[in-house]
This record gives sequence, structure tokens and C-alpha cells, in this order.
Amino acid sequence: MPKLIRLYITQVAMGFVISAVFVGVLLGVNVGNLRHLILGSEIGLIALFMIWFMNGIVFAGVQFAYKIMSMAEKPGGPRRGLPVVHSFEPALVKQDARAER
Repeated sequence: MPKLIRLYITQVAMGFVISAVFVGVLLGVNVGNLRHLILGSEIGLIALFMIWFMNGIVFAGVQFAYKIMSMAEKPGGPRRGLPVVHSFEPALVKQDARAER
């Protein structure tokens, strides 16, 4: 199996595990009375599966994107932006015309 496919599968699996933990915390903390809504409904298992699956898609995508972007090599080290000014000196400004009063 190619390395990229193996990487994708492992990161997607990790995203769905993170989703399971997230949904478990949602139910444990009972955010928005979600635990009562899921346990009190006859289609609560379908709702639970949908919450887990949809969050799993999001977390899997974020997990894979983070892993791919963290693999990039930084050529020449990190960029630091504009050069740092170590001393401040007054600048001379010429005035061509005299102000009239």
C-alpha cells in the first residue's frame, strides 16, 4: 500500500476516534440537554450515529490537513518578516516653500 494512502487511512481513523471522544464529552457534560434528547427518543441511536459521523468527517479532514502541512520542510529556516530597527534617528526633511501668514 502506498505511504500516502496509509497516512490518509490512519489520520481519518484518528479523526473518527477524536470524534467519538468529542461526542462522549458532549453527552457527559449534557450540552443543550443532548443526552436527554438522544436517550429519550426512539431514533436516538440514529441521531447519535449522525452526530458522531458528521463530526468524524470534520475532525478527519482537519487531522489529515494538519499532518500534511506539518510535513513541509522549511527552506532556510523560518522567515522573520521585516528587518528589525535597532536605533531610531531623526530624518531630515527639506522644505521647499515658506509657509505664508
